[in-house]
Amino acid sequence: MQSINVAAINPWFMTALFGTAGACVATMVAALADWGESYAPYLLVAGVLYLIGAIGVTIAYHVPRNEELAKLEPASADAAGQWARYLADWTTWNHARAAAALVACGLQIGAIHAG
Repeated sequence: MQSINVAAINPWFMTALFGTAGACVATMVAALADWGESYAPYLLVAGVLYLIGAIGVTIAYHVPRNEELAKLEPASADAAGQWARYLADWTTWNHARAAAALVACGLQIGAIHAG
């Protein structure tokens, strides 16, 4: 996991993660500008959900824990216990992050159908 956390910080991943966030902000602005349209609430909720559920969870939860994991010496006596705690919590929040992104995507699709 330590090597994955290092490898994930690359232009492709960051563009996908934060480029999507930028697109969500743009669609939220468009939703507010076209608030009377049937698709606008879908776009607004999708953007908020992605920004909080994917970006917010990544920044507030995952990044600090990944930084702590980077300090862990894999050969240390307590590494296995720390890894088990990290993995259980990380998996739960990663599922929440993935669900938020998927629901936001579904809402974007709903906006297309509503428009």
